[in-house]
Amino acid sequence: MALPAVDGRQYVYRVDAPAEALLADLFWEAWHCHDESAFPRAWDVFDAAVIRRVD
Repeated sequence: MALPAVDGRQYVYRVDAPAEALLADLFWEAWHCHDESAFPRAWDVFDAAVIRRVD
């Protein structure tokens, strides 16, 4: 999942979850992981994220 941040970059996170997980849950998991890091703040807008399922 890629999250755009206020510095103009995208930060990519791998979120391990069951196949039936809701996309919004995946988004918030990645966003909270980013928010706890030292990176500039990510946009907390669901539509801004790029979510891709990797099997």
